[in-house]
Amino acid sequence: MLLLIGARGRAAMMNRPNIANWSKMTDVLLGLLLVAPVLLVTGGPVSVKDHNGTTPLVIWHGMGDNCCNPLSMGAVKKMLEEDIPGIHVLSLMVGKNMIEDTENGFFKDVNEQVSMVCSQLAQDPHLKGGYNAMGFSQGAQFLRAVAQRCPSPPMKTLISVGGQHQGVYGLPRCPGESSTVCDLIRKALNNGAYTELIQKHLVQAQYWHDPLNDDLYKKHSLFLADINQERVVNETYKKNLQLLEKFVMVKFLQDSMVDPVDSEWFGFLKSGQAKETETLQESVLYKEDRLGLAAMDAAGKLVFLATQGDHLQFTREWFSQNLLPYLR
Repeated sequence: MLLLIGARGRAAMMNRPNIANWSKMTDVLLGLLLVAPVLLVTGGPVSVKDHNGTTPLVIWHGMGDNCCNPLSMGAVKKMLEEDIPGIHVLSLMVGKNMIEDTENGFFKDVNEQVSMVCSQLAQDPHLKGGYNAMGFSQGAQFLRAVAQRCPSPPMKTLISVGGQHQGVYGLPRCPGESSTVCDLIRKALNNGAYTELIQKHLVQAQYWHDPLNDDLYKKHSLFLADINQERVVNETYKKNLQLLEKFVMVKFLQDSMVDPVDSEWFGFLKSGQAKETETLQESVLYKEDRLGLAAMDAAGKLVFLATQGDHLQFTREWFSQNLLPYLR
């Protein structure tokens, strides 16, 4: 599994966590870096014809994964290169190596990660004419931040595969066979997701969206509240996002990691409670068009796809039939 997020947690944001847990959390994490398969891709090869003049593709992995794991992102990169001959695929590495890339998916400030990626993209000569982007799980909302903050080189199409664009409210299930890291992170989030220490040093806290503490979320969320225009409307963000030709969002109908799963289609829990959800179209974000999503929807730029299966589990045939057309 690519991501370590999911079901609703309790709202308890008052106490600061035990700092000693950070060392323990990091030590346990190192034992999980190579746990088995992060992504389920099955089925035989699917051929795609006539790919002259392909647009480069940038992909960003999810939590618990890294750029080059041969069982996940490495396999995806290889599949794309086989199905679209000649395509340039950049699988993002945030850090100096695979281990550091994986660790940063847990502990590195998301805003710093986005800034690093923006610099990397700007320096890549393959991307000067523009590129498509595909984010898996948390990598999807990170790439949306790239689109909003860094319009050069231009992102053409953004494909979000199980991304959580309105964040998550809980942490039910973990990647791999051990739940120790998940238990520690869950405790930290439940006890102080919006404290300065947790916000700065735990990635999941930066897209933790507590509907029972909406004011705390809007005031203290360092990442999600900013890119979702919760405090003020940044017209540059709005303008840049609307430069996309397509914004494709994939929801996994049996997702047991992302809660609420509606977040994968930019929906979320209604404010003030933790049971009823609302769609993107029912939200204030859409009705006031604070991010330009209503205008994009009216222009036919938003695409909502759904697939059976748990988080990030799909067949190669489904991937080729449903996502490759947006990369041609």
